[in-house]
This record gives sequence, structure tokens and C-alpha cells, in this order.
Amino acid sequence: MSERHSLFDTITDGIVPVHSEGYRFLAIGAVVSLVLFWLWPPLAWLAVLATAYIAYFFRDPPRVTPLREGLVIAPADGRILAIDRVRPPAELGLGDTPRLRISTFLSVFDVHINRAPVAGRIARSVYVPGSFLNAALDKASEENERRALIFATPAGAEIGVVQIAGLIARRIVTFATEGDSVGVGERFGLIRFGSRVDLYLPPERGALVAVGQRAVGGETVFADLKADEAEREARRQ
Repeated sequence: MSERHSLFDTITDGIVPVHSEGYRFLAIGAVVSLVLFWLWPPLAWLAVLATAYIAYFFRDPPRVTPLREGLVIAPADGRILAIDRVRPPAELGLGDTPRLRISTFLSVFDVHINRAPVAGRIARSVYVPGSFLNAALDKASEENERRALIFATPAGAEIGVVQIAGLIARRIVTFATEGDSVGVGERFGLIRFGSRVDLYLPPERGALVAVGQRAVGGETVFADLKADEAEREARRQ
């Protein structure tokens, strides 16, 4: 009996829920697949594969978020594209003092749910229309359509997060609005189909991750606001 239960747990653990934002697309895919099975079955199987990909794209796996005060957690899944000290974009309202920016690139195969990097209040939320350049390009941070948010912690720190649409992404969705309180790791939005998320740390704070590293939204520690640890060095092996 216990072996059966263990096998059942193994199977169910591999099933990842789909976020509600994907339900409409799944329904459309299912209807198109059924119609094509009636009209032309070979094409219907392509529609089935497309529908399966939609379920995969909108997957929303649970995450285990570190809760220690001062930690800044990755807001998105993906590859860390760049870590550089730059002047934050004007829409964040953070002034001209350079801040460390950690840019995460989300491919079409990454989880696209975005999570709050810290616990606190969304002090600012600004939508900026723009282009749809390849999100891997550095100029995408300034030219692409985006949503800029400020997460203010109870201790007074301000963390900037910018959701950036990409070449394929055409829709930025934000669940939380300005003035809302959020917990660290809480879902606050998503970007459909390939994108980029930039995170801006407070001045003089360093990153605890490296370029090329894979980030797990809601789990990977990007920085520690209460520690004096130097920025980490790393190499690809």
C-alpha cells in the first residue's frame, strides 16, 4: 500500500498547475483541436501540440521562498543576462544615483510568473508603452514596452522591478496594483511569451549571483540588504 502511495506521490508531484491567465488560451486551443479533428485530423494533432505548449507556458509551480529579513529574491525564472551599475529608468522615480541592475532573460521555455522580491508595499506602478525588440538586447530596457514597479520594504528600502516585453511577448500582466501590500515570493504578474525582468538594488548594494546563472523566481537569493558580503565571483565549468 505504501509503495502504491509513493508511486502516486511521484506522479502527482510532476503535475504542475496552470495559472488562471492561461485558461482562456487553453479553451481556445481545445476548441480549435476538436474542430480540426472533424475537418482534417493530421492538422488537429498540431493544434493539440500547440495546446499542450500553452499549458506548459502558463505553468505555475509552487516555490519555497527564503523568509529571512533583508534578502532580495529573484522576481523571475531565467538566465541572468547582465549585472551592471546603471542609472535607473526615470519611470521608477529612484533618482539619478547609479544602482546595481540584475537583468533576467526569460525564454519561451521558462516559467513566466513574476514574484515579489521582498515583502512590503507596491509604492509605484507605471506602464510605459514601447517597442518589441529582442529582450536579450540591452536597449530593450529603455525602448521596449514595460511595467515599472517599486517595492518598498517596512525598513525603508526600495527595490525596483521592471517587467519588459520582448520580441514575441506582447502582453504584460500585473496582478497587484499600486498601494497593495505583498509578501516576499508572492505572485504579482506575468509576461506572455519571452521577456526580460530587470531588478534594481538600493545604492551601494552588491549581487550574490553571477551572469549566466539560472535564477528560480521566488527562490534564488539575489542580494542581502543586511549583510556586508562582497559581490560573488563565478565561472562557467
